[in-house]
Amino acid sequence: MGPGMGMGMQMRPEMRQQMILAPRMIQSMEILQLPIMALQERIQQELQENPVLEQRDSTKDEFAPEETEGEFREERSDPADPVKELVIDTKGDAADDFERLERMSQEWPDHFNEERRVSRNRIDEEGDKRHDFEQNMPSRPQSLQDYLNEQISFLECPPEQVRLIRFLITHLDDRGFLATPLEEIGRAYDNTVTPEQLEAALKVVQKLDPHGVCARNIEECLQLQLSPETPHGEVVRILIQNHLEDITHNRLPLIQKKTGFDLKIIGEAIEVLKHLNLRPASQFSSGNIPYVVPDIIVDRGEDGEYGVRLADDWTPNIYISKRYFELYKNRASDPQAREYLKRKINAASWLLDAIEQRRHTLEKVTRAIIKHQRKFLDQGPEHVEPLKMQQIADLVGVHVTTVSRAVDDKWVQTPRGIFPLKRFFGGGTQTTSGEEVAWETIKNKLLEIIANEDKAEPLSDEDLVTRLGAAGYPVARRTVTKYRKMLKIQSSRQRKVWSQ
Repeated sequence: MGPGMGMGMQMRPEMRQQMILAPRMIQSMEILQLPIMALQERIQQELQENPVLEQRDSTKDEFAPEETEGEFREERSDPADPVKELVIDTKGDAADDFERLERMSQEWPDHFNEERRVSRNRIDEEGDKRHDFEQNMPSRPQSLQDYLNEQISFLECPPEQVRLIRFLITHLDDRGFLATPLEEIGRAYDNTVTPEQLEAALKVVQKLDPHGVCARNIEECLQLQLSPETPHGEVVRILIQNHLEDITHNRLPLIQKKTGFDLKIIGEAIEVLKHLNLRPASQFSSGNIPYVVPDIIVDRGEDGEYGVRLADDWTPNIYISKRYFELYKNRASDPQAREYLKRKINAASWLLDAIEQRRHTLEKVTRAIIKHQRKFLDQGPEHVEPLKMQQIADLVGVHVTTVSRAVDDKWVQTPRGIFPLKRFFGGGTQTTSGEEVAWETIKNKLLEIIANEDKAEPLSDEDLVTRLGAAGYPVARRTVTKYRKMLKIQSSRQRKVWSQ
């Protein structure tokens, strides 16, 4: 190292702006995104984990959250938008929270009052509502395995074969197919079982109802559903064995050439095939049936206007225990206990704030959506207007991600039916007259054109582009192809009806 050179360390001040998501903001976004059933589970979990939270016996109507709304949100620039709450997370926030709680315990005692109880009539009314709800809850639906086991109990088979048959049906998939090879099932059951015994058990199950059950492939499933009474039974059997792919691609002339059957007979045999079941287990449930529970209810009043309310009657109405809050305020209490209560009360306060914020945001967003989609509600889904989430965000005055979280996995009950909130959003294009039209309208027009086409000469995708353009909807060919496939409409070749 030469003279004049040396190593040193320099310290330079540097200013850097960094945004940290506050825990309150993170919780607000999480709660906002929860659908109603998930919110109920979250509240029940918090009730179990946080001793300062208690559940009020009365309904939500007994406690008006707007009484404390201003107190809960005094630090927010916009209570509907948690994304705007990008603030530095400091320890001072907790102290501020407790100052607010102190004031709340004095000015709004109902929020902490654990002794307030609803009248006996109201309790009886709520008990009747809950009883009706429970009575209307469906019992577990019968599964395919349940149904087959019932039939097996009436078979005159040796006990050992019955045990093998019952073991065999446990390997049926959701379609009712036997996807596991017999050899593998035999090894899992007992190494002494023979292939002949497995085949015999298989034949027994294949004779049970529903027809086609326990098939090992589509061809066998269809064959099992044929009977001496099946119209054109022999023709149908040959089509199943050799020409399923030709039928899929509507190659009837080729089938006629290979089999020598008349086109009319082939067409009638294909109609018989269409009535056979490719999923014998489709009438049974192999798991839980998903039930849609609306988060929001939109009603039309006598004046013709639409009102919005949250469907949260069954959401537990929770409050902070005044007993625990008074224990925390008592400076003679154990310091460790006070610190523990401080954390729990603070967490409870944040949760209550987040739940109320969720209500406020959902109502504002839904009102803005309903106002824009008035034609949808008045005239039907085919009159949906193009709508982007950014438009609602601008109207409500929140960030677009807040709208996205608010509508995510949420359902709304309307006079037109129950729809996911996302159903009201969608892009569009301009007609030849310059009017903006939703893609939903174009899809409905596409269905109308195909429904009225000449089935002997069905329209190609290029023809559909021309017809849509003539109707005032200029779209690209790739768009027509995409929506045709989305609507599960076959290609022109597959839609062609051959003359007989």
